[in-house]
Amino acid sequence: MNINGKLAFIGAGVMGEAIIAGLLRQGLAQPEQLAASGPRNERGDELQKRYGVNPYTDNIQAVKEASIVVLSVKPQRLDRVLKGLQGCIPNEALVISIVAGAAIQKIDQGLSHSVIVRAMPNTPAQIGEGITVWTASPSVSAEQSDLARQILGALGSEVYVEEESYLDMATALSGTGPAYVFLFLEAMIDAGVHLGLPRRISEQLVVQTILGSVDFYTKNKQHPAALRNQVTSPGGTSAAALYYLEKAGFRTAISRAVWAAFERSQELGKNGLSHSPEKPSSE
Repeated sequence: MNINGKLAFIGAGVMGEAIIAGLLRQGLAQPEQLAASGPRNERGDELQKRYGVNPYTDNIQAVKEASIVVLSVKPQRLDRVLKGLQGCIPNEALVISIVAGAAIQKIDQGLSHSVIVRAMPNTPAQIGEGITVWTASPSVSAEQSDLARQILGALGSEVYVEEESYLDMATALSGTGPAYVFLFLEAMIDAGVHLGLPRRISEQLVVQTILGSVDFYTKNKQHPAALRNQVTSPGGTSAAALYYLEKAGFRTAISRAVWAAFERSQELGKNGLSHSPEKPSSE
């Protein structure tokens, strides 16, 4: 189903562009429906040339007569953007925020507008392979929820949750998750080079190993521990490597990294969560 009306993107960065590209790729919207607003004329010109969208440097003009407004600015710029747009969003418009850490209440108060979807996509959304966790305020209608699902689905998979507190958790896990994967990928490739492999061969081996392992997991539907046990022979190379990873605190490091991202997400939002899970032990 095509999306009707004007869609205004406040913040024309990487994720804003990813949504624009996804909507056009799936034929959900036409270029003339899309407005992209940002402080740099050259960025607007770039998006206009690439996608045919309407560029703006004035947020108020961008949201005029919009039926959907996507907030995709950096968290540090949000307060200024909200202040500038307060009272300017059309009454019936749906606001979709992908700003990390920004609670619905904060956006509601900042815009004087209550029809809000809060979402957390991740980097693979740029190629339509992301996953987005989202929730909606009580003012969002069933039709608007369907629209939000379509828009976010253009980025890959989407998961609706009723508890807004899950959004900061998703930010730490799936939103920040690609950074953990890229670091692991880099470390594995560098380890292969350290062993003596040419970098191009090390990269090929590591990338396909990760892709194949994920695909194997999704098709087997077994617990990761069961799959790990299948490739860990007694006294073998995997057993030796896994022993060292456990001794080095690999699991704890991952857990504490995710927790650090979770805490930072809360700090960025300033409104915090209604509850907090138990902090992982450092022991």
